[in-house]
Amino acid sequence: MQRFSNTVIGFLNFFTLLASIPIIGAGLWMARSTTTCENFFQTPLLVIGFVVLVISLAGFIGACFHVAWALWVYLVIMVFIIAALLGFAVFGFVVTEQGGGVEVPGRAYKEYRLDRYSPWLRNRIKDPQYWSTIRSCILGSNTCAKLAFWTPLDYVQRDMSPIQSGCCKPPTGCSYNEETVVVTQDPDCYRWNNAPTLLCYDCDSCKAGVLENIRRGWHNISVLNVVVLVFLIGIYSIAFCAFRNARRAQTDYPHGVNRMTKVKPRWDYYCWRWWYNKKEELF
Repeated sequence: MQRFSNTVIGFLNFFTLLASIPIIGAGLWMARSTTTCENFFQTPLLVIGFVVLVISLAGFIGACFHVAWALWVYLVIMVFIIAALLGFAVFGFVVTEQGGGVEVPGRAYKEYRLDRYSPWLRNRIKDPQYWSTIRSCILGSNTCAKLAFWTPLDYVQRDMSPIQSGCCKPPTGCSYNEETVVVTQDPDCYRWNNAPTLLCYDCDSCKAGVLENIRRGWHNISVLNVVVLVFLIGIYSIAFCAFRNARRAQTDYPHGVNRMTKVKPRWDYYCWRWWYNKKEELF
């Protein structure tokens, strides 16, 4: 059982050590790109890659070579990771609880309102620098260009993604007939522009569509975090057994391994052999 825990931890960390290499490589490759979206993910990838590399290296050395201090570092880092994932999962469930689309009568798609989302998400999306980055990503994805070939019937019968509904068209209730009496309309109606580079990219509905995508993705990630947490807690338990094995090996066999017998001799064994050989001469 003692060998089993060390073997399991050694193999798991060897595989994660190999997995960290392409993660770091992807982050370094993105540094060559001038695309805003790719640069946006560069730093998180590099951080995750190096953290996984350090943790895996410590766990692999500690488990395979019975280095207690390396396993101790591994366990300490694992505690912080488990606590961070737990906090991230709880925060994710709280933040993504609000939101969702509003049904539009006679239409297959839904529309999204910024005030339906949590204050933390709204404040984040309203940051000009943050929104500028996301806006560039939407423009680069050509999401709205796909709607240019739709017929009026398509706008009634076909569904839209949250970003298409919020960024590629004005709100359904907008009226642009100059002959009608001017009524109070959604402020997004006045932000709309037919230019392909403008459309409704500066509308609150566009920001709400982005938040809906974030909310859905974050909710799925929070569920995945719970699964990962259960897995990490199991790995932590096995790593703790490996740590105890390494400590026991250093305590019981402080003088290393005998290469012939593969048994770690202790100092009292040498004392007993010396007494056994000398007792005939003395008596």
